[in-house]
Amino acid sequence: MNASDILGILIAALGGTAVGVERQWSGHAAGPGARFAGIRTFTMLGAVAGLSGWLWTNELPAPAAILFAGAVGIIAAAYVAASRQNVDATTEVAALVVMTAGVLAGTGAFRLASAIIALETLLLVEKSRLHALVQRIDDLELRAGARFAVMALVILPLLPDGPHGPFGGIRPRELWSLVLFFSGLSFLGHVARRVAGPGHGYLVTGLLGGLVSSTNVTFTFARLSRSERAMERALAFGAAGANAVLYPRVLLATAVLQPALAPALIPYLAMPALIAALVTCSGVWKFSSTGPLAASAAAPAQTNPLQLRAAIQLAFLFQAVLMLVHLAREMWGSSGVLASAAILGLTDVDALTVSMARGVATTASMNAAALGIAVGVLANTVMKLGVALVFGSACFRRVVGGTLAFMIVAAAATLLLL
Repeated sequence: MNASDILGILIAALGGTAVGVERQWSGHAAGPGARFAGIRTFTMLGAVAGLSGWLWTNELPAPAAILFAGAVGIIAAAYVAASRQNVDATTEVAALVVMTAGVLAGTGAFRLASAIIALETLLLVEKSRLHALVQRIDDLELRAGARFAVMALVILPLLPDGPHGPFGGIRPRELWSLVLFFSGLSFLGHVARRVAGPGHGYLVTGLLGGLVSSTNVTFTFARLSRSERAMERALAFGAAGANAVLYPRVLLATAVLQPALAPALIPYLAMPALIAALVTCSGVWKFSSTGPLAASAAAPAQTNPLQLRAAIQLAFLFQAVLMLVHLAREMWGSSGVLASAAILGLTDVDALTVSMARGVATTASMNAAALGIAVGVLANTVMKLGVALVFGSACFRRVVGGTLAFMIVAAAATLLLL
């Protein structure tokens, strides 16, 4: 037995000690309702598992199996005895996990064994918070999580890679990956809104709504500003926050879809993003946590946290746009790409980002793709300026219209300079 073997058995024993300390501290190892193991028993179970792993790696499977099976038999017998009064099996299952991690440590998989023990200890220590978290999950969120799991773990592996068909082809697995990405982004916004709570007002709602659609937030808040005049300033800064979120969202999607494109895109988006961020920060500074921004009611929650229908529509739109961009590039070169990017930016920035990152960046150049995204985002900003000026109140037009106008000037100047 060398030093590495001794270290593996020591890690296995200490892993059992860590879990045993939690079981002893939480009161599960003493009193009338005590389970079978505390700090000492768990330490010895870890050491036995480590020895089993060491024996197995040294081609002694029979002693290894006897040791492991004996310890597992003790754990099973303890559960059978305890289940007559209490069906809780947390301690027994924790012991089985300690045994598994101990065997891994004994075979030399130190990092994996340590990670398993650390995660197990965290789950045991955070029992009350985990239970409280589960109690806050409503039926809609539970069904959405189950659907997302099926979409990611069942449907995605079954889809073919492609491409199939003309004009650049259809890639089913890639399209479904996009559905998962944008559904997950919508679900993340929903969860963040639940965590923030409705009492934090229009600014938080605008920031979180910007994760889904800054255009929708701008349009919704503009209309509300005419009917809720007392909250028009809060609504205006909420819309500014949604537009500020647009830029990191585009950069995040770009970094995920085409990591090499993100550095080329940053110079085009830096100045308008900075303007939107400064206006949003001024809103946070201007209104305290007890001011109008905090007192306002949040916008209605999404009926479907995944926004699956919208994500599927986006995937189909993306596929159509990829084919159109392919045709435009074949017929008119880079000018056709920029024209299609500007038109697409008026309708959907996410589809614009995906088509440039997955289409133009891989078949043309990173600079052409970055320029296309910048042109599309500029067109989208121009459209939102029109929405703010047409549908917003006077205060909303001043704050949001002025912010968007400065962003347009900065974006246009950047395009001219670069």
